[in-house]
Amino acid sequence: MNAATRRPPLAPIAPIPEEFASRYRAQGYYTEQTFPDFIRQVLESYGDRTAAVGLSTRRTYPTSSTDTVSWTYRELGEQAHLAAHHLRSLGVLPGDRVLLQLPNTLEYLSYTLGVFLAGALPIFALPKHRARDLAHFAGSTDAAAHVFAQGAEQTDYRQIYRDYSQQLTDQGKTPPVAVDVTQALPNTLPDSWVYDTPIADRSAPVLSENTALFQLSGGTTGLSKLIPRTHADYLYSVRASADICEVSGETVNLVVLPAAHNFTMSSPGILGSFYRGATLVFAHDPSPQTSFELIKTHGVTQVSLVPPLVQSWLTLATRRPLELPSLKVIQVGGAKLAPSVAERIGPVLGATLQQVAGMAEGLVNYTRLDDDPATICTTQGRPISSDDELLVVDTQGAEVEAGLAGELLTRGPYTIRAYYGAQTANRTSFTEDGFYRTGDLVIRHPDGNIEMVGRIKDQINRAGEKIATDELEDLALGLEGVQDAIAVGLPDSQLGEKIGLVLVGQLVPPAGQQALAWVRSELRQRGLSDFKLPDRVFILEKLPLTTVGKISRKDLRAQLAREFSDS
Repeated sequence: MNAATRRPPLAPIAPIPEEFASRYRAQGYYTEQTFPDFIRQVLESYGDRTAAVGLSTRRTYPTSSTDTVSWTYRELGEQAHLAAHHLRSLGVLPGDRVLLQLPNTLEYLSYTLGVFLAGALPIFALPKHRARDLAHFAGSTDAAAHVFAQGAEQTDYRQIYRDYSQQLTDQGKTPPVAVDVTQALPNTLPDSWVYDTPIADRSAPVLSENTALFQLSGGTTGLSKLIPRTHADYLYSVRASADICEVSGETVNLVVLPAAHNFTMSSPGILGSFYRGATLVFAHDPSPQTSFELIKTHGVTQVSLVPPLVQSWLTLATRRPLELPSLKVIQVGGAKLAPSVAERIGPVLGATLQQVAGMAEGLVNYTRLDDDPATICTTQGRPISSDDELLVVDTQGAEVEAGLAGELLTRGPYTIRAYYGAQTANRTSFTEDGFYRTGDLVIRHPDGNIEMVGRIKDQINRAGEKIATDELEDLALGLEGVQDAIAVGLPDSQLGEKIGLVLVGQLVPPAGQQALAWVRSELRQRGLSDFKLPDRVFILEKLPLTTVGKISRKDLRAQLAREFSDS
């Protein structure tokens, strides 16, 4: 069997209940436009405008900022259709799933659009994902192809591909075809080639209400869950975000965060900029020095960052004179931004702050650009839609009084009702009446803005990346001599949280190696992605007790975070 053989279809996914879908259609949230329709319309509309500037993986990688390439929308259209043709020539068929794992380069954009034009469904993996994650993504969806750039971020993706392909083969599954975009690519299209119509995978009455793509969850209970987003719901979020964030053809959007992140993709991000005929500038590394150079060179007007990056920008800007007259808006999301940091952004960087609090599962909140400074600096905004339903509840599921913290539950036109192929998680993540349990502790203010105050799920938020404690603990328990393992988030002024791993037992690291280096090496060999590796390791002979003499893993995590965060 190879990629040209029809892969099994997606498992059935129930559409949103018709009583809700019909209302969302009537409100204009849902249209009949699919992603191929959307892409073709945009490409035909903007022609010779500059679509994107950045590095190309077709050149020797890595390269420097002096090797940037610029594409107009017309040229982007040509490259996207070539990418689609490339995938089709390898046997990718309409309805197939394609694992996209590309860095912030022009090929990320052309292959993302190309997957849609080929009628396939992208799965947005991060460059930092490794064999264990990729085997899960590809195996769960029966992906037909895996698109990567060999050597990007100094990583041997071919070896990673071989490793997880063997895992899939051993499980009796067919690995995807490897597509290395640094290799020679087709440069001509067949005369008759046109984009493909997506495949229906739901019983929805409208084609656009079928699955278009898979985003990935933060992985609060192990490996990331697959989030099936439809053409209708995702494009509504993109259009509404572009309106709220005032994106126009004059916008120049700097892409610093990993392009595959939902924040970077759609809030309003890459797709919102594309929708309005704006220009995307891809940063080849996240350093403030690179970003400042690109802002000055290309007249960047907008950028999306996570709190640690904002702080690095502020630190550098206070050390030397900085003038970025073109920069108008700095979006910050991925984790809560401290008000004390928020207050410095305008005076130091000369741009308006816009806070963003969202999730790949759907709901996105924004402070508005004309909000008062107090709202912008102390809250994480309010929802996109008047039909976004928000509940703030206590541990018993009862709504809390205004001004009190509780778990945020949400339901709305662009929030999913179930993960893909995750029955156990679905029973705990969604209520019977379709509300998604976000795991976020929030306070909802009378004006509708929310304030993020914490998490109730076992998750570490390191620089905006969500790491499941369960996954790290489970792998650590497999290390020789380990009797128990507890992962904790350690407060950190730069990253928000560092990853701490507490091990109980008698570890015997190889001679001459420190425990941290040994543990990281062992976990990496077991397939853990680098961004999930612990920053600190603590070896204990036994677990400390709570004040009532019992071992509580939840209380223990909090206790260890307090004891070790400053040590």
